[in-house]
Amino acid sequence: MKTALITGGSGDIGAAICYKLASQGIHVIVHSHRQLVKAQIIAENIKQQGGSAEAIAFDVTDAEESLAAIETLTAQSTIQIIINNAGIHKDAPLAGMSRESWSSVIDVSLNGFYNVTQPLLMPMIRTRWGRIINMSSIAGVMGNRGQTNYAAAKAALHGVTKSLAQELASRHITVNTVAPGIIESSMTAAHFDKALIKTLVPMKRAGKVEEVAALVAFLCSDEAAYISGQIIGVNGAMA
Repeated sequence: MKTALITGGSGDIGAAICYKLASQGIHVIVHSHRQLVKAQIIAENIKQQGGSAEAIAFDVTDAEESLAAIETLTAQSTIQIIINNAGIHKDAPLAGMSRESWSSVIDVSLNGFYNVTQPLLMPMIRTRWGRIINMSSIAGVMGNRGQTNYAAAKAALHGVTKSLAQELASRHITVNTVAPGIIESSMTAAHFDKALIKTLVPMKRAGKVEEVAALVAFLCSDEAAYISGQIIGVNGAMA
C-alpha cells in the first residue's frame, strides 16, 4: 500500500483529495496545522468507509517542527505521494499590504513546500517511484487584484514544479501542479455569488472539489507516469 501525505488536508479541497486517494487503496495522512480535530474526523471517516488513514498536525512554515513530524511518519512507512495543498490568503492591494501579509502567504505555500518535500525526496528516490503534486490557483496563472502575495507564491510553485520534474524524471517520479479556478468551498462562498460566477466562468458555474480531487488522483496513478512538469488548470475554461 502506497502512502500519501496531504498538507492542508482538513480544508475542503484537501479533504476531497484525501477521500479520493483513500478510495483507491492509498494510505492517507491527513495534515492540518490548527484543525487537528477536523483532520482526525476525516481520517476516522475514511477508516469507517474501509480505507486507511491517520491525522497529524504541524506547522509547515516551521522547518524543525516539520522535519520532526516527517521523521516520525517515515519511521513507519515511505511516503511516495506528496500533495502540497497547504496555503493561506491575506488579501489586500499591494500598496496597502503589510510585510507580514506578504511574507506569511509566501511562507506557507513556498517555504512550506520546501520544508515538507525536501526531507522526503531521498527516501522516495530510493523506491524509484513517486508523485509530487503542488496545489496552485488560477491566480498563479492569470494574477488577481488584491492577491499579489498569493499569486507570487503560487506562480513560484510553477517554476519549482518544472525544475524538480527534470531533476526526478529519471527516477520515475513525476511532479505536477494543479491550478483550480473558482471551486465551491467555504472559502469561495463568501467572495463569489452565482451571478458573478456566471460572468467570470465560461462554463457558468463553480467547479466541485470532487473534480479537483479526480485530477489529482489521476496524476497519482500509474496511468499518469509520462505526465510531469505540467501546470494543469481546473477552471471551467477561464484560462
